[in-house]
Amino acid sequence: MRFVLSSKIFKGIVTEANLEYQGSITIDSELCDKVGLWMGEKVLVVSNTSGKRLETYVIAGKSGSGIICMNGAAAHLIKRGEEVIIMGFSLSNKPIEPKIIFLDKNNKIVKIR
Repeated sequence: MRFVLSSKIFKGIVTEANLEYQGSITIDSELCDKVGLWMGEKVLVVSNTSGKRLETYVIAGKSGSGIICMNGAAAHLIKRGEEVIIMGFSLSNKPIEPKIIFLDKNNKIVKIR
């Protein structure tokens, strides 16, 4: 068994950074549905802006809102306005084809792969 990429949100823009929240990343639930991310699922978040990387878990944001919000301590590492890649992984005994969406600057889907 290996951990393999199963979902990817590419070129999202962080719309908020909330230090007062306990932790996690809030993501528009429509975006999560398109790539198959579950609420509470562990994700790797990589900033294309700063190069910083962190692991956290997903919280559902309002569908269609475009929200990508870094919460808690993660808001110190990845800030509002940064471009990010959000990746989910699955444990599998065979290769899988990941669900990938590409976003515009307003976090609207421009391409699905």
